[in-house]
Amino acid sequence: MFAALTFVCFVCLTATTNADHHHHPCHAPNMTGQMSVMSLKGEIKTHGTFTYDSTGKKLRFRSNESHPTNTSLGLDLLMFFDEGVFYEIDAKNQSCEKKSLQSTDHPLDIPRGAKFCTTATSGSASIEGEGLKVNMWTGSMHNVKGTFSMYVTMGCLPVATFYSTESTSFLFSTMEVDNTIKEPDLLMVPAFCEYQPLEETPEGTVNSFFNEFV
Repeated sequence: MFAALTFVCFVCLTATTNADHHHHPCHAPNMTGQMSVMSLKGEIKTHGTFTYDSTGKKLRFRSNESHPTNTSLGLDLLMFFDEGVFYEIDAKNQSCEKKSLQSTDHPLDIPRGAKFCTTATSGSASIEGEGLKVNMWTGSMHNVKGTFSMYVTMGCLPVATFYSTESTSFLFSTMEVDNTIKEPDLLMVPAFCEYQPLEETPEGTVNSFFNEFV
């Protein structure tokens, strides 16, 4: 599947399509689900659960320690995209770091400026129950030299997002998605983080959801 998505991304980003100009980016609903991040080399960077508030533009991602690999990252991220800040949380040690967000790109909602590429069926369109129809959107990443290709269902649930920069590429894929927020407290700043000062961002650093996996 990863190779197929990469190929389709390449075709849509390098060829002229006959995309219907009436297509406009949809917006994802509230969601709870699982997310995996894989590098272009096939390494699983991490796997975990996410909670996304589409109205408040808030995202919590926590790695699942029961699925570790030699290359997996242990992350607990709470991001406030409208406020332009995020927290790296260490619940075990009751500590956190508060940082500025230079880019609000993330794999759960189609960003502004995205262009509709095509509609395709993953699996089989001719066998009942064996296919998933998705829309593909492409565009440039913000504050980072790179591109993205995002696949969403007809109901705007994200299936996979492929990011490619000069130095690396990642595939973000979602599973077991439910369009509800099951644990609202996960989107609240933990008590031990409330008065954490904002750290200075080194010159040239771009903090974003994507860069947490680089």
